[in-house]
Amino acid sequence: MWEYTDKVREHFLNPKNSGTIENADAVGEVGSLSCGDALRLFLKIDDEGRIEDAKFQTFGCASAIASSSVLTEMVKGMTIEEAEKVTNKDIAEALGGLPKEKMHCSVMGQEALDDAIRRYRGLDAAPAPEGEIVCKCFGVTDLQIKKAVLENKLTTLEEVTNFTKAGGGCEECHGRIKQIIDEVRFGAPGVKPLEVKPVKLTNIKRFQLVSQTIEEEIRPALHKDGGDIELIDIEGTVVIVSLRGSCVGCPSSNLTLKDFVERRLKETVEEAITVREA
Repeated sequence: MWEYTDKVREHFLNPKNSGTIENADAVGEVGSLSCGDALRLFLKIDDEGRIEDAKFQTFGCASAIASSSVLTEMVKGMTIEEAEKVTNKDIAEALGGLPKEKMHCSVMGQEALDDAIRRYRGLDAAPAPEGEIVCKCFGVTDLQIKKAVLENKLTTLEEVTNFTKAGGGCEECHGRIKQIIDEVRFGAPGVKPLEVKPVKLTNIKRFQLVSQTIEEEIRPALHKDGGDIELIDIEGTVVIVSLRGSCVGCPSSNLTLKDFVERRLKETVEEAITVREA
């Protein structure tokens, strides 16, 4: 059973802005019933390009409904330029996080928003995905997989499936997906590695991401062995923590800090992160 945050439960049990908008200025659509998830997003936009209202229709799981609901709440009051900067990470964070297996639901929300904005600008529906179809079960291309790997720093087949659904069907594409991951991260013979432009984090954003990773991933893992961890402070990119429980005085506590805590924060937050004990 998935572990849902209170925010996810709230938006699933009492979804905001469910329904349609008559004479909507833009309608974005993504997904299909054959793939198990589908979302239609309606936007009402004023003369100054600001979103006055947003509603949705979703066919999908609890995470899909919650992601659609919180997305409509997020974009109301935004200008089109502000709305097009909304990412799937923003949607997931607004829900207090999603199970990793359900991250594709936040991606679906972002794609529906992109499609609605595209139509508002008179570009009609988004063109068919370019590139080689890798996952025939869900129609996911190599370029879509590369984009997901880049934007979300994915490193495993499981993560790619969580974000794109690619590989979640017959499994014939698993080898090709792993190959694409390596091409993006390390480059392939004769292929220049794709560059990821570093994102400069504000102190507040860094604190939020560090806190979220510790609460949702690191603490639960330590709890399994009777240990615990407390975030004490953050000084720039230095994260100061205190180990608790069975981790205190453990001969391998330094390995826990560097090989687990620091490594995971580098992966999820920022490569420059270092961890030290208070």
